[in-house]
Amino acid sequence: MKPSLLLGALRDPGSVRGLGLVQWDLLLRQADRAKLTACLACLFDDAGVSSALPAPVDARLEWARVAMRRHTDAVHFEVKRIQAALAGLGVPVILLKGAAYCAAGLAPARGRLFSDIDIMVPKDRLPDAESALLVHGWVGSAQDEYDERYYRQWMHEIPPMQHMRRQSVIDVHHAILPETARVRPDPARLRAAAVALPGLPGVQTLAPADMVLHSAVHLFYDGEFDNGLRDLFDLHRLLGQFGALPGFWDHLPVRAVEMELARPLLYALRYSARLFGTPVPETTVAALGSAAPNRVLMALMDALLLRGLQPAHASCNDSRSTIARTMLYIRGNWLRMPPVLLARHLFHKAFITKNTSKA
Repeated sequence: MKPSLLLGALRDPGSVRGLGLVQWDLLLRQADRAKLTACLACLFDDAGVSSALPAPVDARLEWARVAMRRHTDAVHFEVKRIQAALAGLGVPVILLKGAAYCAAGLAPARGRLFSDIDIMVPKDRLPDAESALLVHGWVGSAQDEYDERYYRQWMHEIPPMQHMRRQSVIDVHHAILPETARVRPDPARLRAAAVALPGLPGVQTLAPADMVLHSAVHLFYDGEFDNGLRDLFDLHRLLGQFGALPGFWDHLPVRAVEMELARPLLYALRYSARLFGTPVPETTVAALGSAAPNRVLMALMDALLLRGLQPAHASCNDSRSTIARTMLYIRGNWLRMPPVLLARHLFHKAFITKNTSKA
């Protein structure tokens, strides 16, 4: 497929010099759909091209910068409120994904906006964590009895909880993949390797390799790719930052095999390198060789993912994009549920939940 304007700007921020206003309008529309507008603003600032942007573009990006700063402040505030609410548990609380990037000051945090805060606690402490959050103003938001059962019986998290006053949302996980998934990385191993956050007693993030693996499995085991390009760019920036750590590239494939996540890591490295030019050592890819699909399946995944990872904007689609996204949605659910449960879940979401929401 022809690279989108957004992808070109993410790969080389300096390439935007000389764009006309019509092209800028399209680029910003693509960025908005991919939730990467604030990220673009940061990239342009870092590359020294912000001063050369057309006035309307600079004004639009300044709004994004303001939103980013307010978002960052809000995340730090909410993390401290969560820390206070769960301090009595006696077990570390692990921040995941965007909240972890933000709290730890990692590269993907710059310009990354997200709607909820993900945390992980041991499964046997879920009732205690939920009760503590309820006392501090967060309430469950399951839509119906089916959703309640779906989360608590089959998923790797309880239903999202929303604060009654501030409207902030927390997803409380006990693992990084559902109970019904084909592979189930051991949460105890993730917790054992977790890293403490300075200044936040009792709060941790995943270790560098585990953070990359979680980002990879979240992207390539999920069926919805609306934020796929943003999540892949997270991986690109994580790999760029952690790749400078001694021994990281040797440890990463070993940890992936240990956690049964070699295939999603292989995809993460492949598409991050193809779309963003991420420098991945050949020895790391070679160490994952046994996890690689056969040539036919890899060609199919290329056809699907190189479309699914594009911004969800009409200008980035071709005649097969809709089919690709549909197949990726089915694949993601297939990897997370056994066939009978999958059929039941899709039927419920397509007909029962849909009709209930209309009523």
